[in-house]
Amino acid sequence: MNLLIKSEDEYEDLLGLWADLESGLGMVLGHPGCVPEFLQRILQYDQWLQNLLERDTDLGLYLLFQLTIHSPVGYSASHALVCAVLCHLIALDFAMPQPDRDGLVHAAMTMNIAMTRLQDTLSTQRGRPTSAQQAAIKTHAADSTRLLGRMGVSDALWLNTILLHHQDEKSDDLADTVPAPLISAHHLARILRTVDRYAAMISPRQSREGRSAAESARSILRGNNPLDDDVGAALVRIVGQCPPGTFVQLDDNQVAIVTRRSDRPNLPDVAIVMDGNGIQVKPPRLHATAIHAHPAIRSALTAAAVPEHINHHLILQLGQPPHVERVVR
Repeated sequence: MNLLIKSEDEYEDLLGLWADLESGLGMVLGHPGCVPEFLQRILQYDQWLQNLLERDTDLGLYLLFQLTIHSPVGYSASHALVCAVLCHLIALDFAMPQPDRDGLVHAAMTMNIAMTRLQDTLSTQRGRPTSAQQAAIKTHAADSTRLLGRMGVSDALWLNTILLHHQDEKSDDLADTVPAPLISAHHLARILRTVDRYAAMISPRQSREGRSAAESARSILRGNNPLDDDVGAALVRIVGQCPPGTFVQLDDNQVAIVTRRSDRPNLPDVAIVMDGNGIQVKPPRLHATAIHAHPAIRSALTAAAVPEHINHHLILQLGQPPHVERVVR
């Protein structure tokens, strides 16, 4: 594939599809009682997500991370969509059986449905949660499970994954302590918990900037649970330390945005958008860090650290650096 997109119109169309998916999910999460055929709507959005990623996963991640940074819909819907995408990619990487994959992704979409408005409020709240908010946070997994049951969801794996996703089990050996039907849900819940933490860390809040994706990945990998470490390692392997759509600083002080993953998680293809003096590069220059050792990536950056307006549709039209051949994943 030589071009990611062919025109500004195609960029706007694709970004619009991701935005419409996020907006639709936001409506379902925010007003579940007003949504006819709730279950069918969730399944429809799941298929929509898969279709967008099947076209080009790198492009999908690029647009998703850009949408997350500038989301007009609200934190809850944006967070749910990011978690669902990451869970889908992990399910593919782990070669999960279809029922497990579906239970995990649907749980990611709906795990916070009982606290959607609260989650949006907390994302813009500068102070710590009040005692009433803390109580709602503590019970939201059980509350979401009950709400989904009333909306017609009967998939036990989906519901139990949500119910268990904030439990901190110390042991991976569940056979002696957990009924057999819940073992799969416990494993999926641990995956969901790690993805939930990672996505929350990279998302900006009113009270703080989002962490860089690389910093978030390092934090996940410092966990104490072996399965959590496996999931964190899978996230890095799948999306890279610096996923498409995120910013990096090079060792010559230039700033770039990641365009594509390579076969090496810490050496993606980038487009240089600002020179070492902070002046915008026009047009952006493509650079394959896996092939050319200099300039190398020094560190990941948050979006807030890049004040200049970035012409994303032009960057995505640039395609890949010359002489780079990739197997599309």
